[in-house]
Amino acid sequence: MIDALDVMQSHYFELWIGTWPSAIDWTGAVTNTALSSTLGTIARASSETGDDHYSRTINRYFSHNAAYYFGEDAFSIRNEAYDDILWTTLEWLENIKTIECRNSTEPSWHGVQFIPGFSHRARLFWDLASKGWDNDLCGGGMIWNPRLLPYKNTITNQLFISASVAMYLSSPGDFIDFPFLASDSQNFGSMPGRPHDPKYLKAAIEGYSWLKKSNMTNEYGLYVDGYHIKGYSQNGSIGTGKCDDRNEMVYTYNQGVILSGLRGLWEATGNTSYLHDGHTLIRDVMASTGWSWSGEPHSPIEEFSSWAGLGQHGILEELCDRSGSCSQDSQTFKGIFFQHLTQFCEALPLKPKVPGKTHAANELLKEKHSNFCRTVGLWAAHNAEAALSTRNGSGLFGMWWGYRYAAEDYPQSLPAHAVDYRNDASILTTSEWTPLEKLHSGHDRGIQAAAESNEGVTTTDVNDRGRGRTVETQQGGLAVLRSSWELLNSGR
Repeated sequence: MIDALDVMQSHYFELWIGTWPSAIDWTGAVTNTALSSTLGTIARASSETGDDHYSRTINRYFSHNAAYYFGEDAFSIRNEAYDDILWTTLEWLENIKTIECRNSTEPSWHGVQFIPGFSHRARLFWDLASKGWDNDLCGGGMIWNPRLLPYKNTITNQLFISASVAMYLSSPGDFIDFPFLASDSQNFGSMPGRPHDPKYLKAAIEGYSWLKKSNMTNEYGLYVDGYHIKGYSQNGSIGTGKCDDRNEMVYTYNQGVILSGLRGLWEATGNTSYLHDGHTLIRDVMASTGWSWSGEPHSPIEEFSSWAGLGQHGILEELCDRSGSCSQDSQTFKGIFFQHLTQFCEALPLKPKVPGKTHAANELLKEKHSNFCRTVGLWAAHNAEAALSTRNGSGLFGMWWGYRYAAEDYPQSLPAHAVDYRNDASILTTSEWTPLEKLHSGHDRGIQAAAESNEGVTTTDVNDRGRGRTVETQQGGLAVLRSSWELLNSGR
């Protein structure tokens, strides 16, 4: 895991400009989240071993986290789609959690000084994204992009749920009056974002209630991409006003982001139905890779060698993996899934972290959740092993983890009524998506990259096709390695 982190930062990060130059705004936010989460894992291990080498690693790479706060194009992101904005909220809340983790074992750690700025950006971007909630169409839900015809998609709504409950649980409050003036840190009532503000929890609860009623899952229990509204047009007609034109496309990240939200909703409310929903979704995802829920690390190949809907041979995949046509967006998706799976599997506390604001588990529930996650850890380890097999001589991870076990029945076309706009940007210019104004250039660069290929280039490495190995595929490898380690040690 540390080797994967070292390669990601040495190969792709430029400290002098504080960014991963090849990333786009939202994939940079996801990469920074993965970096911060990994430092949190290392910090916890460091507290147990006292290994000074770990301390040096944490301090070195936290400087990259902090540099990215200034390297991130925050002004550009404000004008992008609501999902792009929400990735940024989650990014800086995760950084705050890592700082607090490190500070708990190394009091007065220098990273604490960055919390006010990180908290301010998280709060500001949540406020901006919350404008995407719309009750006029479909009875609620977040709109994806205000510059397109209304599309209520899974990812934006999952992000809003997860970011909202994370704001409730993890934000220490925002002491900064926009843009630069500091307010009285003791006057919580006048703060633009109070710690544990109930409005965040209310938004998360309402968001999940809407998502669960939205019929956004298919017959396999997987989240499809989203809904258009039949008959909606720019001449003032809202058509049916209902979410009734469903895009059946399935992506891995649409199965993952909600998991951190469900874990947070349990801790914020004590309602175990949220954990149950998470357990069910995870089982459905594993089954859709062909993995048998037997607790065995290696089921017989004949049992799971066929394409199962989201992978084969127990390995998570995107449909674009086999053709090597994955866009910059899609190259980021699997890492996102494992990031949020790992957050879902964080050990349940036996005491409320904030009495009166959060809840705790009893011993039985804590152990049940940990046992579940350790079993899932066998599947995560299987995927980590597959991801490791894609590394080249420089330690760079590839995109198609399951290339060694390509199923003969791999889908040759998209599912019925599926639109893969994440890998074909031209789709967004058709009448169903007609832009209400010109798309902001910062968002669609990653989708346009799907059209890039290495035509004419001869390669024997399937992971050199298309976009090849990138910072996005590296964060995916890092995320699955971290997930494997954390889940197998869940509750220990």
